[in-house]
Amino acid sequence: MKTQSVKQEFDAAPWAGRVRKYDIVKEATIAFVIVSMLVVLLSLIFSSPDDKQLTFRGWAQTNPTDFYATTVKELAGTSESAGYGPPYNTASSGLNIGPLWLQKWAGVTHPVDVPNDLVVTPLSLSVLSANETSALDTWKSASADQQTMWATTYDTAITDANGDYTVVPAGDYGPVPVLANALTNIAAKGSLDSLLLAGGNFYSTDNTKQILFFGDGAYLSDAATAANLQGNTWGMMNETGRYPGQAWLWLYSIWYQVPPFTNEASAPVGSNADAYVMFVVLGLTAGLMFTPLIPGLRSIPRIIPLHRKIWKSYYAEENIKRRK
Repeated sequence: MKTQSVKQEFDAAPWAGRVRKYDIVKEATIAFVIVSMLVVLLSLIFSSPDDKQLTFRGWAQTNPTDFYATTVKELAGTSESAGYGPPYNTASSGLNIGPLWLQKWAGVTHPVDVPNDLVVTPLSLSVLSANETSALDTWKSASADQQTMWATTYDTAITDANGDYTVVPAGDYGPVPVLANALTNIAAKGSLDSLLLAGGNFYSTDNTKQILFFGDGAYLSDAATAANLQGNTWGMMNETGRYPGQAWLWLYSIWYQVPPFTNEASAPVGSNADAYVMFVVLGLTAGLMFTPLIPGLRSIPRIIPLHRKIWKSYYAEENIKRRK
């Protein structure tokens, strides 16, 4: 009690040491200037490059053959997006973990009609030549079976030609070649990016259709490979190139580097790797959350009171208060 009283009197006593004037505004200004200079300097040395965004214009101009072939796949319904399943369509049941069909249970919440939404609608909203308009009308007036036959036949022919539509032999492809060429021209002019925005509104922020179209071709994948952003190069943890990115994502990325998650063809894990990885990470996260509830483990601080050494002064003050 007496010790505590002496301490309080000492703390409350006026300062008897040296004093000098202190300009806090000047100090704050100098600190701000120095920190700003350091930020600029360090960002120039250590920041990652600001790569330009990928656009349909860049795709159609740098690799028109791939864009053309991807357009045909969209019309034929043979692209990855067309067969994705929920939440975009019912073409497949999606990922599963044993009897748990996650995507199927969620249902089609964001419907996308790939041939119409990604090709036909953008063409319908564009100014076309007489020949292109006639081809679009022919496509719209044909039955679904006829449309599928034209597009799949042409898609197969392009595939057999190693993706080069310029060497495809003549055949019954209907209006598909004209439509694919028209969309390639529209993309090369820079108009397709806005035409694919959901709803067609100027301020729309739904880029689903753009992303799906990009994912169906080689342009996006090639760019990811060049920037070391593929899954086998720990892409989820990188920015661009080999610059460090979200290091906290290692808990997700590490599973894509080890079997059986590395082999997409292996069943059932590899082909459903995303779902399995999600459950593994959820399990690990739950383990971290409930660590304090694990018997024995939670008793370690009591058995080995290392924290009392670190917070020695705090516990000393607490003991003084209790003695009062």
